[in-house]
Amino acid sequence: MPNDNKIRVLLVDDHPLVLDGISARLEGEPSLEIIGMANDGKQALALASTLHPDVVLMDISMPVMNGFEASERFHAEQPDVKVLILSMHDDREYIVKLIKCGAAGYVLKDVSSNELISAIETVYGGGTYFSSGASQSLFSQFDQEGGHANTQQEELTGREKDVLKLVAEGNSNKEIARELDISVRTVETHRQNIKQKLDIHTAAGLTRYAIEHKLVD
Repeated sequence: MPNDNKIRVLLVDDHPLVLDGISARLEGEPSLEIIGMANDGKQALALASTLHPDVVLMDISMPVMNGFEASERFHAEQPDVKVLILSMHDDREYIVKLIKCGAAGYVLKDVSSNELISAIETVYGGGTYFSSGASQSLFSQFDQEGGHANTQQEELTGREKDVLKLVAEGNSNKEIARELDISVRTVETHRQNIKQKLDIHTAAGLTRYAIEHKLVD
């Protein structure tokens, strides 16, 4: 029977030793419950349909169905499930592609247990999370390429840009409200307006837009 006080996490990796290691790192954390393990994306989707995880912590390179396809499938078929990628790859192409596939975050496998737990809690709360290594890979590339003008950005008000920046940094609606000293309902209204103006309807998509347009420092 589900424990409503804990975040239900499904682990997905094709290496049993890796699964055991991740499980050991997260075991005993009072905010989390490991409800299952899968060896590929197809198995993860099947398990998720019966176990109903809150967060899927998933690798990219797997047989049968890799992390890219699985992320797209989760986004389309089980949109309430948050996908957090845990990978050894720090290539920008991988990270951007996963964002486009609907992943809510991207964490490198060299992070500490505390950061991994923080990432899980952040995406569960509706935010996005990129570990420092993943962020550096993204930002260094954008710094080299320079910004790209987009007339859509000019349609956003100053407050909407503030909200979008905080969304991209992984803050929840409650955290954004506290930071900007406004109500949660006002934050929700701003987020809805931003989505309509940019025609972007996922947190991951908004994060990608903010990164591309250098709204995040």
